Amino acid sequence: MLEVLLKALGLICIIVLGYTLKKIGFFKPKDYILISKIALNITLPGAVITSFSKFSPDFSLLWVVAIGLACNLIMAGVGYLVARKRDNCTKAFYMINFTGYNIGCFALPFIQNFLGAYGVVVTCMFDVGNSIMCTGGSYALAQGVVGTEKGGLKRALKALATSVPLLVYILMFAIVMAGLKLPEFVVNVASTVGGANAFVAMLMIGMMFELTLDKQYLKDAVKTLAWRYGMAAVFACLLYFCTPFPLEVRQVLAILVCGPIASMAPVFTERCKGNVALAGMINSFAIVISTVLMTVLIMAMHITG
Repeated sequence: MLEVLLKALGLICIIVLGYTLKKIGFFKPKDYILISKIALNITLPGAVITSFSKFSPDFSLLWVVAIGLACNLIMAGVGYLVARKRDNCTKAFYMINFTGYNIGCFALPFIQNFLGAYGVVVTCMFDVGNSIMCTGGSYALAQGVVGTEKGGLKRALKALATSVPLLVYILMFAIVMAGLKLPEFVVNVASTVGGANAFVAMLMIGMMFELTLDKQYLKDAVKTLAWRYGMAAVFACLLYFCTPFPLEVRQVLAILVCGPIASMAPVFTERCKGNVALAGMINSFAIVISTVLMTVLIMAMHITG
């Protein structure tokens, strides 16, 4: 247990470091944009390539892709039903902020630290399905409800086609399933780059973090988070106790569905003419809650890395 706490504390300290450096002026408020580009387009692909290079073909993990997509679609439906008696903008707000899991820049570093290469591969497969929604799918669905802007589906498809992590996931899975091997030099370089992913991703989270307590929005924030994590508990129990996957896969899935809301949620909320301040507040609260929940789950499942 002490080892788990120390590893989790190490990740939390990096988040605190990023937040502190922003507050004292070392980083400018918008510097996280550059760090996020490095994380999503360089260090995350490096970690993915390294993990897949140690992976043996397993077509059963295609079901994990379906689970990632299904969890998002269910949450979008729940968001719509919760707001069914309210205006269209509120419906869109809940649909966007109930869905999407921050995998690459939050959940994956946790998995990388505790469950190694195989855990990272399972996480990547879940994120293939998840990415369909959090890079634009939830926004396209919300646009179908609100109709404030045309081209929601086109935006979603463009986001998917240009998502570097998603393209790397698919490419590496195809290479492994075809029985091919990357040159050792490529794997060595990817390993060096991917080793920095946990640090870069957590530093970025700290730079983005801004926890505010606005009483005007507190009720809606609590309602959104209660539904989000209430459903996360249901998903975690079903995936851990009721699926036929090996233990390690079930452990990863239970942890992933407790991840924080996708970082793009406030952006999509703004495009739907929703309450951006509330979305940002919920996103920050979700980081704190998910950090605690994921650490507790790792300890409860006796995962030591």
